[in-house]
Amino acid sequence: MPPDDRRYTDQHEWVMRTDDPARVRVGITAYAAEQLGDVVYVSLPEVGQVVAAADSFGEVESTKSVSDLFAPVSGTVTARNDDLDAAPEIVNDDPYGAGWMIEIVVDDPSAFDALMDAQAYAEQTA
Repeated sequence: MPPDDRRYTDQHEWVMRTDDPARVRVGITAYAAEQLGDVVYVSLPEVGQVVAAADSFGEVESTKSVSDLFAPVSGTVTARNDDLDAAPEIVNDDPYGAGWMIEIVVDDPSAFDALMDAQAYAEQTA
């Protein structure tokens, strides 16, 4: 079961609120990391870039394939996980923790609530 402290997309991204209710942290799920195989490269947007919900914001390259990353919400990127530049395998090792990808200040904080909860996501990937 995925962590229930966050929301999920059908593209296998997770979104977790931070201490600031208008800011969320984004990553890919353990299911996605497992499907990808060994992650060897992650391409992330720069801080300040505006992203739109459902649009691509980067890529994850693995030994099996290259997959787009899709923004779960619209907003402005305020942080990126630069640790993934040197150690992309963190995405496989800790997708819900140290393997986070970006933080976004969301345009509409209620968009978070429209995403799937952990139970719905678990049912989708069962």
